[in-house]
Amino acid sequence: MKGLSLVIACIFFYCTGAKCQQPKADFIVAKDGRGNFTTIQEAINAVPDFRKKQTVIFIKNGVYKEKLVLAESKNLVCFIGESVENTIITYDDYSQKKNIFGEEKGTSGSSGFYIYGHSFSAENITFSNTAGPVGQAVAVFVAGDLAKFKNCKFLGFQDTLYTYGMNSRQYYNHCYIEGTVDFIFGWSTAVFDSCTIFGKTAGYYTAASTAEGKKFGYVFLHCNITGSAPDSSFYLGRPWRPFAKVVYIQCNLDKQVKADGWNNWGNVQNEKTAYYAEYKNYGVGAVANRVPWSHQLTDEEAKEYTVKNILAGWDPLSNTYPETKR
Repeated sequence: MKGLSLVIACIFFYCTGAKCQQPKADFIVAKDGRGNFTTIQEAINAVPDFRKKQTVIFIKNGVYKEKLVLAESKNLVCFIGESVENTIITYDDYSQKKNIFGEEKGTSGSSGFYIYGHSFSAENITFSNTAGPVGQAVAVFVAGDLAKFKNCKFLGFQDTLYTYGMNSRQYYNHCYIEGTVDFIFGWSTAVFDSCTIFGKTAGYYTAASTAEGKKFGYVFLHCNITGSAPDSSFYLGRPWRPFAKVVYIQCNLDKQVKADGWNNWGNVQNEKTAYYAEYKNYGVGAVANRVPWSHQLTDEEAKEYTVKNILAGWDPLSNTYPETKR
């Protein structure tokens, strides 16, 4: 299957039960040897550099403990898992773990999967970092532009999902993301559409570091903001960098959300530069009297928050990709 039909297969493939029907694919990864490769990195390496057509990699059920790198030359790569519950990509590095030279790996070095190629997509896959509550331990590090994830899970504790690319546009649809402190963080412009954001202990759902001058940072649309943490123990966000931007629109805010909503990361100057806003949220955690430096969008302001507008002209539900910003 080539060309447009490949793209359609990747975008519209979905599960209706515990197990998915295997799509047509360029490569199949299977731990039992009944595929083209037994490891995911082998399949990535086989993708031609700078290919102009999408390459679909079907990943059969299994736990794949691999530290993966999707290089910048590997563009238009699509991962499709056999089932989100049983197709698991995992690793267990963390920031203070030592490398072969005895140096700490650091936050970026802790990731289990690095995505640099543009126009990457994934569906029906669990990405996890199993290091536990030992500090920063990233499951996925996304630097490439035009990245999208559908029906995926991101599991970890601190710093689970690193939206790294400053000029990267990212789209998460019907995904589940869990963690503790700052577990969605980084520079990218990202839309979380109909996702579940699950806080496991007291902490911060987001730590955006939006660059100065960017119109949008993180936007949560119709999400379920919840968790197993105690009541009123989670902030909606705190600014990792001064110009952080985070907006929650028509989301269900559960009892874990603190009444203040937002934290200034111990620096009152951040209150002058960060942009934190809400629009027509509901649930126990949705209150009107947030910190005075946050915002409630007007109906007119809310009209700007369409997926295509936030992502600078990219419609992630279409089967086309605009010119990248890399």
